[in-house]
Amino acid sequence: MPGSHGRRRWGAIAVVAVAAVLLSACGAGSRTPAATAAQVPCEFPAPPSEVNVNVLAYNSSAVDPFTNTMVKSCSRNGVTLNHEPIDYAGQQQKTIATLAGKYGTYDIVETYGFGIPQNAAVGKLVPLDDMLARYGQQFRLDELNPDMRRAMSYDGKLYGLPMQAQMYVMAYRKDVFDRLGLRPPRTFAELRSAAETIRRDGGIQYPLALPLLASSDIATAYDAALGSLGTDYVDRDTMRANFDTPAAAQAFEQLRSLMPVMDPQVTTFAQPAVQQQMYNGSAAIAIMFSGRMNDLTKPANSRFAGQFAFAPPPSVAGGPTLYNTLSVDGWSIPANTEVDPDLLFQMISASVGPEASKASVPGAFPARAGMVTPRSSPFAAAQLESIGKAPPAEPYPWSSRISTATTSVVADVVSGRTPIPEGTRKMQEIATEILAEYR
Repeated sequence: MPGSHGRRRWGAIAVVAVAAVLLSACGAGSRTPAATAAQVPCEFPAPPSEVNVNVLAYNSSAVDPFTNTMVKSCSRNGVTLNHEPIDYAGQQQKTIATLAGKYGTYDIVETYGFGIPQNAAVGKLVPLDDMLARYGQQFRLDELNPDMRRAMSYDGKLYGLPMQAQMYVMAYRKDVFDRLGLRPPRTFAELRSAAETIRRDGGIQYPLALPLLASSDIATAYDAALGSLGTDYVDRDTMRANFDTPAAAQAFEQLRSLMPVMDPQVTTFAQPAVQQQMYNGSAAIAIMFSGRMNDLTKPANSRFAGQFAFAPPPSVAGGPTLYNTLSVDGWSIPANTEVDPDLLFQMISASVGPEASKASVPGAFPARAGMVTPRSSPFAAAQLESIGKAPPAEPYPWSSRISTATTSVVADVVSGRTPIPEGTRKMQEIATEILAEYR
């Protein structure tokens, strides 16, 4: 990834210094900086013998407050929580691995509403309803957003305790927009126009930055474009794939139309690389998950920190649904853990309590309603509009399977290696084959 792996010598020299910072700033058992960790009540009876609890969660300013709070507050009474730094791609790989066998490596796993149905349908996650009833009052779990709880459920059962939500937000350079007389774009046509104006008159060659990593993010982008056009991957009533519809082709056409104003290496960029483009001024507009926005506001990260402004993402074609995806993050308990699920549930409940949730803002959009306001977050207005205009979730076990199986096709079509008709035909065939397993 440009900007993060290029300076090998500097990285080698910095390892000792970074390690020292991590060791001095960690909660018990954690190797991530714990500045955002809240000290919260985490009361449970001492287990009969010492217990080690391994937590799997990727590192970001939106997730770390909850992870670090749990590690810091619940490492007590003969229990030690361990959390190792990991990126999103690594977390996804380890999640698949730990859920696959009879015994897993991790006891608490960060999960997403999109992936809950597939794992819950085959018994890889512990249902949480009984424990929710037992501990709900103690941890005030009734205050968690009902929609987010539903997003972490499958077939009427809760399989993930919601922690926070992320939605797409658009960040832009207000100084550049003001100088060129631009307004935040509300459609893809306006987005293209603004980017072309910045390229022509603003001195930035590739003004737009999107996370379009060919192995993962690009599938999310396509789903967001298709959703903005009012179309799901699979028709909810007929259980038929929608990749042979006009909207499927239009979503590709619209994403392709943005390529000329983005870095030619955009299909190698995950969200940290998009952040880097904004940090160093090589881009003036970015659309990514809201959990990445707080980093843009920190002067230590960029000399442009004071110039970033925020808005909801545009719609693809002017409709009421935005180019957007709503990801609800939460904690799940693997069915193959050897640690008492009752004990684990108390820990995850403590990590999403009022104190921890309050401490997570503005980095996160907590599952507890009312915590994100213009007073508590500089991008709250953008988040609140965005979350209300996201495409509806597709809570089915085949959704994530189809997304994963078609990702390489999406990458080839968006990059122009595969014609749109050929790509949509391939995707229809792949999805139809997967859906046949559920009929």
